[in-house]
Amino acid sequence: MDIGSPSIKYVSSKNSKKLELYNPIDGSLVANDVDLAGEEDVDAAVAAAEKAFPAWKKVIPQVRRDIMNKFAELMEKHIVELAELSRITLGAPYITIGQRETSMAIETFKYFAGWIDKFAGESFPQEDGFLKIVRNEPLGVVAGVIPWNGPMAVAANKAAPALATGNCFILKPSEKTPFSALALGPLIIEAGFPPGVFQILSGDGVTGALLSSHMRIRKISFTGSIPTGKRIQEAAAKSNLKRVTLELGGKSPAVVFDDANLANAIQWTARALTTNTGQVCFAATRVYVQEGIYDKFVEGYKEALLEHAKNIGDPENESTSMGPLVDKAQFDRVSGFIERGKNGQGTLLTGGSRVGDEGYYIQPTVFTNVHPDAEIVRQEIFGPVSVLNSFKTEEEIIKTANDSNYGLMAGVFTQDINRALRVASEFDSGMVGINCVSLNFKNVPFGGTKESGLGRENGSAALKSFTEQKTVMINLTY
Repeated sequence: MDIGSPSIKYVSSKNSKKLELYNPIDGSLVANDVDLAGEEDVDAAVAAAEKAFPAWKKVIPQVRRDIMNKFAELMEKHIVELAELSRITLGAPYITIGQRETSMAIETFKYFAGWIDKFAGESFPQEDGFLKIVRNEPLGVVAGVIPWNGPMAVAANKAAPALATGNCFILKPSEKTPFSALALGPLIIEAGFPPGVFQILSGDGVTGALLSSHMRIRKISFTGSIPTGKRIQEAAAKSNLKRVTLELGGKSPAVVFDDANLANAIQWTARALTTNTGQVCFAATRVYVQEGIYDKFVEGYKEALLEHAKNIGDPENESTSMGPLVDKAQFDRVSGFIERGKNGQGTLLTGGSRVGDEGYYIQPTVFTNVHPDAEIVRQEIFGPVSVLNSFKTEEEIIKTANDSNYGLMAGVFTQDINRALRVASEFDSGMVGINCVSLNFKNVPFGGTKESGLGRENGSAALKSFTEQKTVMINLTY
């Protein structure tokens, strides 16, 4: 965006390289001329944000709230177009993912707009002669680097709390799904954001690296893979020790006890595997069922997934509930895990094959009797592939469930509330569902333990992550 003029507008990247994007339903070229922001573009965006920050942080709460609400209203007005722009390179069905995902983004902006005049500081008693006031102050110029699987929802999770707390925000969408984020540009203008406050830079991993190592960016929030997250944290530390929030995926266990409501457990675990074609960070991809109901669960789980498989197809069709994987690279990655799984890692229960001979469609795939050290148990596949094993005791399954480098989501299914709460407390996981799994809410913290990441998004935790606490001490005794 051009900050030299009084208005906001699109400008071409100074980088001669361009992004190429393909349609995952048939592999056809969508565009080969999408700008890729380079060093000069990143520097220009940071300079624009720095110029805008002093005035933006002083904007009165009602005005900032109204701008954010107007932006949400404009997104809602264009929800069909935004969902289409995501779908064209993501392949997510409009009804089950596209509309829902964009709606989540809209609600996130409304939610954080409502926080603007309610995010209070603190004060402490003055009996010792000093009144202490703690202020929550914006960091300054911050950035968000988002993944391809939730181009609107994840962008809102980062942008909305950053803007609500008075920061200037730079968004870098994934090189695989940039169109819906780029389409926010005119809406940013129409909503009334001042120039430089909310900017979008299309680019690839090089652009993300430039943002994470920039000396004048105060925070970067990243959602994506563990290797990339580690590089971002390293770059942040080596540059200006900027703050980092990392959401790095999971290998979420769902534990089903003998007394569980079988139909409910099957419904949740099957949906967790098939939503967005399994390309969801908190998908329940390790399913553990107690021996007493294991055979019945296997039968029901397989049947439910076969039912989902009937609706694999063109995301443009209203009847479609599962679309393709995002691109050839992801298709090859998931297919590789499946083929290696077939070669001695476990017993194939269902799926395991490509759907059709065009596009990147794949069947929901389940392996049973999988060794705990198998690759398909240990690594995040990020596709519709799960392992299904049995267990005997509570003590055994807690140990098994926690035996992972990930700790994002876990689920326990039982009608014994004491056991439910006991197991939930024992899970080494940032989020736990009881008689549910693989979901989140914008008003409570989202994030994981271990290599699933650092920090939390959503709720008041997100506001805290984009602010600096300043302690003011007033001497009342002189």
